[in-house]
Amino acid sequence: MIHNLESQRRQYGLTERAEELGFRDIEVIDEDLGRSGGGCEERPGFERLVAKVCSGEVGGVICVEASRLARNGRDWHRLIELCALVGTVIIDPEGIYDPSITNDRLLLGLKGTMSEFELNLIRQRSREAIQQKAKRGELQFRLPVGLCWNGDHIELEPDQHCQQVVRLVFQKMQELGSVRQVFRWFLQEQLQVPAHAVDGKSIFWKRPRYNTIMSIIANPFYAGAYAFGRTKIRTRMVDGHVRKFKEDRRRDRGQWLVLIRDHHPGYISWEQFEIHRQLIDANAHMKPHNPAKAGRGGRALLAGLLRCRRCGRMMLVNYAGAEAKVLQYRCRSCPPENPDCPGVTFGGVKADELVVQQVLRAVSGNAIAAALRAAQRERQRQGDQRRSLEMGLAQARYQAQLAERRYEAVDPDQRLVAGELEARWNLALEKVRAAEAQCAEFEQRLAATAIPSRASLLSLAQDLPAVWQASSDMRLKQRIVRLVLREIVADVDPASREVTLVLHWAGDRHSQVRWTKNKVGWRGQSTLTVEAIIRKMAPAFPDSEIALTLNRQRRRTETGAGWNAKSVARVRQQHQIAEFHHDPSHPATLSLLQAAGRLQVASFVVMRLIHQGILPARQVVACAPWEIAHDAIDSEAVKAALARRRRRKLPRVFRNDRQHHLFSDT
Repeated sequence: MIHNLESQRRQYGLTERAEELGFRDIEVIDEDLGRSGGGCEERPGFERLVAKVCSGEVGGVICVEASRLARNGRDWHRLIELCALVGTVIIDPEGIYDPSITNDRLLLGLKGTMSEFELNLIRQRSREAIQQKAKRGELQFRLPVGLCWNGDHIELEPDQHCQQVVRLVFQKMQELGSVRQVFRWFLQEQLQVPAHAVDGKSIFWKRPRYNTIMSIIANPFYAGAYAFGRTKIRTRMVDGHVRKFKEDRRRDRGQWLVLIRDHHPGYISWEQFEIHRQLIDANAHMKPHNPAKAGRGGRALLAGLLRCRRCGRMMLVNYAGAEAKVLQYRCRSCPPENPDCPGVTFGGVKADELVVQQVLRAVSGNAIAAALRAAQRERQRQGDQRRSLEMGLAQARYQAQLAERRYEAVDPDQRLVAGELEARWNLALEKVRAAEAQCAEFEQRLAATAIPSRASLLSLAQDLPAVWQASSDMRLKQRIVRLVLREIVADVDPASREVTLVLHWAGDRHSQVRWTKNKVGWRGQSTLTVEAIIRKMAPAFPDSEIALTLNRQRRRTETGAGWNAKSVARVRQQHQIAEFHHDPSHPATLSLLQAAGRLQVASFVVMRLIHQGILPARQVVACAPWEIAHDAIDSEAVKAALARRRRRKLPRVFRNDRQHHLFSDT
């Protein structure tokens, strides 16, 4: 024990006993104080003793009880064997034993066996007493942050700031449905979470980690339940020695030794705790027979929902095309593995669009109530976050006032103490300023993103498709779809190229959507009519450029022929569209080739700058010529990008731009 040192003093007093027996060179080995001799812990002191005995320089080993050198048969008999080989005696207060003598060796073996049995008996009694006390819910150990012992019962932490943050964790889990998203939200809002100090009594605040959030959400104590025996202890062989380890993997709930519900006040109900555990299990990827996962963002709305009808496996998301912009869903089975489902691949844009139409049609009746409920939750979330920040600011101000009082109470002549207290005061004041700045930033962000009024929400709820298109939060859209859909079974008919999606709704109803895949090589067309394209391009481009644009879009005239300047002029005259008049003295914008000439690079370099967002440019319609402003060419970002390109010393490249052949030395 920590305070009972009589046994320790007795062991150190053995040096006097050794001197009485005539030993001169006495060495004390005390590295194993506080370590069990049962054989499942590392004992560097015992290993050093064995090494000393093997050297043949040890005349005797003295201890309080001979059998306490090792309380397991393997280590004990190994020590006896080595002492017998080198002629080392073993000494305890009851006598001196020579392991090379048969009777002494037999006596030492019996003592070791009895010691091992005694240790196992004590351990068994202690374990049964601990479990008996735990079954009554009275066994005290360190509780998770936010809970504390008050005598023999558990209650909430008196610190309201700590309570507020713990409750906020569970509120965000219910709102976001993912531990990772809760963790990211805390990081984004720059909120700290409480944690126990090393002494287990005081609480300090730190930047949250994923394991911190997970330990709060997955702990049954926050649901008012007393749990004991949730982890496993197993033994393994490490370097020829038996070692005990507490496994990080939790036991199944049916294997817990103790589970007492409604044992103490909790932050959430047990039903809510069960829902959170189901969400955590459902979000685990790479596990078979799992339901749809929580929304994780990305461009694929149906990721994790589609299942192949032919092989029954979940379909993967594939990004193909230039710069991986084309979204596709495909079956993960390969033809050699499963020849029944080749070609189960289809475009993601059309599939997402049709499924969204079905979802919006299904939820349109509850749109108004959902909008009002979302506004109410947002106001509550903002209020909780404001209270958490205000409590943090109050705590920081209290710590600063406490540091100030300590600094003022010190004797000015104690310069070293006064300097340290002044430094702590300054550090506390810096934390106050940081908390005030965080509160001010939150108020500014709150003012910039005001919650819409009831009237505006009611008007938006009447037009769900427009609201859906206006929202850019893909993760929110995925969560909405997963709330109403359990699974989507997909199939593609190889002959007719017809795609069929069977939607399994949450209410055990089914519906289908069908469409025909586009032919290979089809690039799609603009939704604008020919008249609209000509009307948009006529003020800035001649008829020849308009004809090239229509041909690039694979448009055809009424007779099925391609477009030229005369056919474009004929359409302009029919719809009374003014003709383009070029003014060479005042060019409004530069074309792609003109910009390449001014920058002295190839046109594909200019295209790369446009796609990278370095060079601003626009197109009136798809496949139309690029329009680049004059001042954009001379921007610092463009110059820096070209300078980096020249430093790479790329080889000379020949580029065919359909109209001109350009050489680049860059």
